[in-house]
Amino acid sequence: MSVMPPITLGDVSVRPVVEIPRSSFATTSMLPDSTADAVARHHRWLRPHFWDEGTNDLGSRIQSFVVKTPRTTVLIDTCIGNDKNREGSALWHMRRGTFLDDLAVAGVTPDDVDVVVCTHLHVDHVGWNTMKVGDRWLPTFPNARYLIGRTEWDYWGKEPVNPEEPIMDDSVRPILDAGLADLVEADHKLTSEVWLEPTHGHTPGHVSVRISSAGADAVITGDMIHHPCQFARPEWHSNFDWNAEQGRATRREAFARWSKANYLVIGTHFPSPTAGKIVRDGDAYRFAV
Repeated sequence: MSVMPPITLGDVSVRPVVEIPRSSFATTSMLPDSTADAVARHHRWLRPHFWDEGTNDLGSRIQSFVVKTPRTTVLIDTCIGNDKNREGSALWHMRRGTFLDDLAVAGVTPDDVDVVVCTHLHVDHVGWNTMKVGDRWLPTFPNARYLIGRTEWDYWGKEPVNPEEPIMDDSVRPILDAGLADLVEADHKLTSEVWLEPTHGHTPGHVSVRISSAGADAVITGDMIHHPCQFARPEWHSNFDWNAEQGRATRREAFARWSKANYLVIGTHFPSPTAGKIVRDGDAYRFAV
């Protein structure tokens, strides 16, 4: 079972559903500035949760989030998916994982999902948008509206097809073709408790997801941050960032604002415990769980 306990925020619950407990990319190689010596300066608070002693690497995972409000069931990001041609990663290529079974353990069937949010259109955030039925890619969540950033689609929809990883063709265009996609602005409001927040830089239209209910406030980060070490070192960019300088500016601004407001921060790629607070640590920040 890859379902974590729920996080309660007033009348809203957030439950992580883990597809892959460890990313196939070593996090230290994905963050090129995170040398062993540089990371070691933060071991006092990265350990034991966010430093993997076994692999001598920064811990990470690939997961989705079920957000339940009193009236709406929302799925945030849809991981890698099954049966998909992902030749760049042996762990991701033609997977036969148990994601839908794990979603059922969390109390959600595909028919129950009202809204799917894609924080951005990278491969590990859109995979379960669709599933293979015969020789066709069909929407996995047939009753849902899939929210895709208009800026995000305008950029990725023009990309040429990569036969080794046809991400748009197997995981995004079938949603548009089925009439289930809503192209939305980066501050789109889903419900009175849940809305999108622009956090561009990792991709052109990247968004995070804000939650507020009964005085409890949280944010699901998406990939504007990949690992808690970036709270201390917001200048550390990812190899997959579309605009590294914009990403740095986004992190610095968001961290200052989120810490001041005392938001619970839920990191999309963070290992358990996935949620914590940004607190001051000298002239920088750290993640407190």
